[in-house]
Amino acid sequence: MTSALRTFNTSPDTDKMIGADTLSTLINLAGRQRMLSQRIILNTILYTLGHEEAQGVAQEALNLFENTHISLVEGNRELPGIFSKELEAIYFGELQAESQIRGFIQHARLALSSLGSPGSTAQIDMLGQCATPLVNLLNSITQVYEAEAKQYTQRHQKQQRELMDNIQQITKQAKIISINAKIIAARAGDAGKEFSVVASVLTNITSELDELIVIAMKNSLV
Repeated sequence: MTSALRTFNTSPDTDKMIGADTLSTLINLAGRQRMLSQRIILNTILYTLGHEEAQGVAQEALNLFENTHISLVEGNRELPGIFSKELEAIYFGELQAESQIRGFIQHARLALSSLGSPGSTAQIDMLGQCATPLVNLLNSITQVYEAEAKQYTQRHQKQQRELMDNIQQITKQAKIISINAKIIAARAGDAGKEFSVVASVLTNITSELDELIVIAMKNSLV
């Protein structure tokens, strides 16, 4: 399978593609993969103990597990696929998570198709051996998504602080202009009345901006 790496430079353009809601969805999906992998193995074993309905449950879990893996790696209309170097590294780097997960899917498919046949025991044993290493691997993947979400939050908080600083600087400059305008209007007498009105409006606007900045800063700390 070829790499599905998307351009990711931890930039504002990236944040337009990868938002907080998307990251939350990715974390939930990655976490759900751990549960699905265990459900596949458990229900495969339950079938051998006489629970015939367990085969259908295992097959359904396997289909969902595989489809979710494809969505996480390749993306779809709602999800970006692999979008960072960190995800690229864990899926296709030293750990070869993509290959290991594909191997588990293949083992599971063979084990389910062999249920009831003489060779099913060996296939189920192979599937069981995948359990712990796979869960550890899926945990590592989930942690990468969680780290991406943390970086996203930190990056946006920094951008918001910078934006607030810029607005504060503009507000300070506007206040100075407003004060100077009032002084000039006062010196001009009747001829400066209209100019004085404009200066007063500008003062009101800067006051409102100050209030908005305070609210925005409080919200950023929540």
